[in-house]
Amino acid sequence: MALVFKLLSVFPLWLLHGLGWGVGWLAFLGSATYRARFLANARQAGLTSSQWRRAVGQSGQLAVELPRLWLGRPVAVQWQGREHVEAALDAARGVVFLTPHLGCFEITAQAYAQQFGQGDQPITVLFRPPRQPWLREVVTRSRARPGMHTAPTTLAGVKQMLKALKTGQCVGLLPDQVPPQSQGVWVPFFGKSAYTMTLSARLAQQTGASVLLAWGERLPLGRGYVVHVQPLSEPLDADLTAAAAQLNAAMESLITQCPQQYLWGYARYKTPREAT
Repeated sequence: MALVFKLLSVFPLWLLHGLGWGVGWLAFLGSATYRARFLANARQAGLTSSQWRRAVGQSGQLAVELPRLWLGRPVAVQWQGREHVEAALDAARGVVFLTPHLGCFEITAQAYAQQFGQGDQPITVLFRPPRQPWLREVVTRSRARPGMHTAPTTLAGVKQMLKALKTGQCVGLLPDQVPPQSQGVWVPFFGKSAYTMTLSARLAQQTGASVLLAWGERLPLGRGYVVHVQPLSEPLDADLTAAAAQLNAAMESLITQCPQQYLWGYARYKTPREAT
C-alpha cells in the first residue's frame, strides 16, 4: 500500500479527483451501513437530493487526494480571509484554528505552515496516528514539515497545545470530531444532540487565544484549493456547554456554505468511546 501511495502522489489533482469521485460512489453503493449513515446525516441537516449526491463523490475525492498532499509536489492554494490570520498573529496571544470535516481539511494546516508557520509562530495540530503501521509511517513523515508540529490525542498532547498557545503559537483542531467520554458535552448539531468536544473552548479560555474558523475548499478540475478563514461572530461563553453549542453553530454556518464538501458519512452522532 505504501507503494500505491507513492505512485498516486505523482498524479495530477484533476486525475486524483476523478478517481476519487468514483471511489466515493463505490463506497456509497457498496456499504449499506455507510450509505444509511450518510443519508441520515445529510437529511438531518436538510440537504436536497442534488446536494447530497454531489457530496458522495466529494467524500471519495477527500481520500484519494491525500497521497498527493502528503507525498507529492505542492498544490495551488489561494486565501480568502488572510487578513484575519495576520491580525490574530499580530495580537501575539496564540490562535486556535477550528476546521470541521469540510472540504480538504488537510490543506488548511499545510497552507498555514507554508505561509505563516516557518518563523516564531508554527502550528500544532491534534493528531491520532492511524492503526496501520505502514500508514502511520507515511502520515507521520508527511506531517513532519517546517512550520507544523503534531500533538497526540492524550493529556501530553493537550499540554503541548497549551504550551504552544501560551508562547503565541497556533493550534489546529477538528471540533466536530467525537471525543472520548468525559471530554465533551451533548449539544445540538443540525438540530440533533451530538457529543461535542470542549477542548477547543478550554484552550481558548485558558490562554486568551484568538479563535478562527478555517476550511479548505476543493476547486473543480484539479485547480487546487481556497483556504477560507473567518473569526467567530461573538466571543465564546464562559460556560463550556454554552461554548460547545456556539462552536457547533459556527461549524453549521461553515458547512451550509458548501454542504456538498462535508463528510456526511462521518459518525457524528455516535456514542463516545471510553477514555484511555
